[in-house]
Formats: sequence, structure tokens, C-alpha cells
Amino acid sequence: MKSSKPARSIATWSLAILGIAYSGLALALALEWNLQPAGSKLAADIHWLHEAVMVLCTAIFVGVFGFMFWACYAHRKSKGHKAAQFHENTTVEILWTVIPAVILVGIAWPTTRVLVEQKDTSNPDITIKVTGYQWKWGYDYVKGEGEGISFISTLSTPRDQIEGKAPKGEHYLVEVDNELVVPMGKKIRILTTAADVIHSWWMPAFGAKQDAVPGFIRDLWFRPEKTGTFRSQCVELCGKEHGFMPIVVKVVSQEEYGKWVGAQMKMIAASADDPNKFFALDELKKRGEQVYAKNCVVCHQATGKGTPPAFPPLDGSKMVLGPKDAQIVAVLNGVMKNGAPTAMAAFGKQLNDVEMAAVITFTRNNWGNKVGGADGLVQPGEVKVLRDKK
Repeated sequence: MKSSKPARSIATWSLAILGIAYSGLALALALEWNLQPAGSKLAADIHWLHEAVMVLCTAIFVGVFGFMFWACYAHRKSKGHKAAQFHENTTVEILWTVIPAVILVGIAWPTTRVLVEQKDTSNPDITIKVTGYQWKWGYDYVKGEGEGISFISTLSTPRDQIEGKAPKGEHYLVEVDNELVVPMGKKIRILTTAADVIHSWWMPAFGAKQDAVPGFIRDLWFRPEKTGTFRSQCVELCGKEHGFMPIVVKVVSQEEYGKWVGAQMKMIAASADDPNKFFALDELKKRGEQVYAKNCVVCHQATGKGTPPAFPPLDGSKMVLGPKDAQIVAVLNGVMKNGAPTAMAAFGKQLNDVEMAAVITFTRNNWGNKVGGADGLVQPGEVKVLRDKK
């Protein structure tokens, strides 16, 4: 009877471990800890490779540690076994060299094939330039159907949800005002760059990820194979609002894509701002409030009090209450008129002359700021003059 107790104990522990492992697997599946469902063949290949290597690693782990534990138990001292003495066993040396080498080659072959496929950006149907800003994405369709379309994609989750004043929505922090729209079945080439710091454009459902580095153009590609909306986020620690920089790609049929392109072209033509037009103060303030809410409120707050010391208050700011040329230069280029850098991103490439004039006019005539008169009103032509001087 005594000799059977260790066996029963090991069986009990084995069953317990298997139960825990099974419960952990069920919990992982319930919490969706796996990779996002693949939306392209490239992503499916990556998923297969990931799962195959995980199975192989698990088999090696179970085999090696199972044999080790069995050897320790079956050859324990209490059973009268004595340690064997051997040195430079040629057979063992060959086995533990050849077997790992075969395993590594077996992993390297499909891995290399997938990596080479990831880097093949040749012959795209559509090319889109993606620019990372703190903290939003700029999209420019530079080749193929849709060429000429440009827009900024910004987080659209309401501030009340972010600040805990309202219940969180279904797509909290992964929803935007302008989605990247692409047609199903077409090869999409993405050119990544950045205007300020390093960002990273990542869409796991397509197996696509590339850093966006200031001053460099890098590329990636994907070919979506099913329609739907796919969500992700910037995956580079890019600053204060890193977690508020989502990426949303909407895949549609070719017919729907053609309709979307046509609608965008009409919208561009209809909403083109005239930088030579003279605007009234109230007109600029109203437009400026919209621009401020979309581009400035994250750092400078709706109250204009800012988040010191990184982002100073605009309410009562010497810059805002001072000469308007200095403020225009700061907003355009992210630097003071004397060339000193500021913590603010350069908005010259993100806002047109009318938007720039509107938001500056808004800050000079809002909260406790009452500049008024000619100094409080900034016309698009004034912005254009200073932009051209750069």
C-alpha cells in the first residue's frame, strides 16, 4: 500500500495541473487573448506561423520537462538508484546538436517566406501616404483611384467619456472622425512618415505594421479580403496622448469605394476655402471654435487653462494677447518668432490658412482674452503671407 501512495499523489497533481491548464485556456478564449481575426492572407499566414511555433514550443516543453521529471522520479535514491557517470557521449552530443538545428531550419523556412512577402510592396493598386502627428493621423491618397484625397483622422470619442463623466461607448478610444477607406481585394501600399516624433502605424488584422519616422519614408502593404471596419492604435510611445491616437480602416466593395471617391471629390470642391476672402469676427470665431475642439482642446483644455508645464494656458497668455504675427508663426511652425522651439506641434501642414486664422482669432477673443479690434482679428491672407515667408 505504501508504494502506491507516490503514484496516486503524482496522478492527483497531474489531474490538478491539467484542470488548471484547461481552465486557463477557456479563460483566455473567453477574454479574446488571441490575435485579431485575420482580414488578409498575409495576416492568416502570420497567424498560422504563430500557432505552429507555439504548438512546437509546447511540445518541446512538455517533452523535455516531462522526461526530466520522470527521470527524477523513476531513478530516485529511495529506490536504490545510483547516479551514472559518463563523459563525452558522442551519440548524445550529436543528438542535441542535430535535433535543435533541424527544428530551427523548420521554423526559419516558413518564417523567411512570410517576412519576404511582408516586404514586397511592388505593383500596388493604391498608394496612401500616412503621416503621424501628435496625436492624429494624416492620410493622402497619392496614387491610384482616389488620388488627390487628403484628410486628417482624429479620435472621436467624446471628452466626457475619456474624463469619466459619461458611460464608455462600444468603440471607446478606437473610433475616429475620418476612417481610412480602401477597396476589398486591392493591394494597398502605405507610405509612413511623421511630422514630429516617431509613431507606428499598425493594423494587426492585415499583418501590417511600420514605424513612422520624421524625415524618412518607409512602406508596408496589405490586401484586405473581406469588408468591414478594422481598428487599432499607434503602437509607439509618442507622447502625452499616445493612447488617444487610433487607426480605423474601413474596407468596402469596389463599387462602394468608387462612390466614396466621387463623394470625397465633390466635398473637396465644395468646401475649398478661399484664403483671399475677408471674414467677419463672429464668422471666424465660430469656425475657430470647431478647429480648436478638434486640434487643440486635448492639450490646452476647453477652458483654455492648459496642462502646465508642458502645455501652458492660453487664457491670459502673453503670446495670445501679444502681437498676432508672433502667434501665427508659433502655430504655423511650432516655434517662436525668434526661432525658439515650443512644446506645440507645427500645424502648418495640418490646417489651411482659413482654419489657422479662425483658431487664432478664437483664442484671442475667448475666455478672458478680449483683444478686440484689428489685433484680435486674423485674416487668412495674413497667415498666407507668413506661411510663404517660411
